[in-house]
Amino acid sequence: MQGVVKTYDPVTRDGLVVTDTADMVEYELAANALEGSVFRMLRPGQRVVFDLDDQSRAIDLRLGSEVDMGTPSWLESET
Repeated sequence: MQGVVKTYDPVTRDGLVVTDTADMVEYELAANALEGSVFRMLRPGQRVVFDLDDQSRAIDLRLGSEVDMGTPSWLESET
């Protein structure tokens, strides 16, 4: 799946990722979402590719790019 980081707290490692499809589904980050990834922390608006665990939480975050995914319309309206 592809999306954008909506929120992230580096202390608790809680956060949300929003898909950049028309339905804009939000997924919570799993506790181990950053394990084995290039990320040490996330920032809102950052593009990511991710998988879901069996509880529909975002895991295995990887780098995403605007070239691959485009800028979601909800993010453009906030800038």
